Amino acid sequence: MTTLMTATLPRAEFALAETLSSVREATFEVEEIVETGDDSVMPLVWAGAADQDRLDDALRADPTTEHVELLSSHGERWLYRMEWADNVQLLLQMLVANEATALEASTSGERWVLRIMFPTHDEVSATREFCQEHNITLGVHSIREMDTEPAGRYGLTEEQYEALRVACESGYYAVPREIALDDLAEDFDISHQAFSERLRRAVDALVRDTPYSSVSRTE
Repeated sequence: MTTLMTATLPRAEFALAETLSSVREATFEVEEIVETGDDSVMPLVWAGAADQDRLDDALRADPTTEHVELLSSHGERWLYRMEWADNVQLLLQMLVANEATALEASTSGERWVLRIMFPTHDEVSATREFCQEHNITLGVHSIREMDTEPAGRYGLTEEQYEALRVACESGYYAVPREIALDDLAEDFDISHQAFSERLRRAVDALVRDTPYSSVSRTE
């Protein structure tokens, strides 16, 4: 079954560590990872910073990058194509070899956050073994089998997912609020307290499933 892994890497062990050190406010989000066919992969990366010239200089001087090319700009965000070297290239090649899809790769403080989809759980195990063998500090946040139900993809029960979905669609989280908790509870034929607790548990599960959260992390 298709499996989703959410994990983190210290920025010092992945890409753009020196750029992030010299341009402290810089943020990066990988748009796409392209296999070139010559045993290398080239990511398309959205970069954000207050000073584009300073960012550009830092990217080109960064030892983890090669062939940096600015493709387009939108406000204070710039789309770059580049090659990543060393452990970065090695890890990306491994993901390509395991037919993995990087759904998300972005910076968050001192780390990169990765959400990677694998064809089966076996490729997840192979990835973790690869990182251990090559001294790559992969912090695994969650591993989830991607069943057909949306609730399971986010660590929610069916009841929690439905409660959260209806609350959002009904305007409970709108400003100003468009429906009262009592009315929602009545629709579900449960008490005000029970529905409030169901929502609380749903939100808590979503927060714990968020890769930026520091809670409930497994190694």
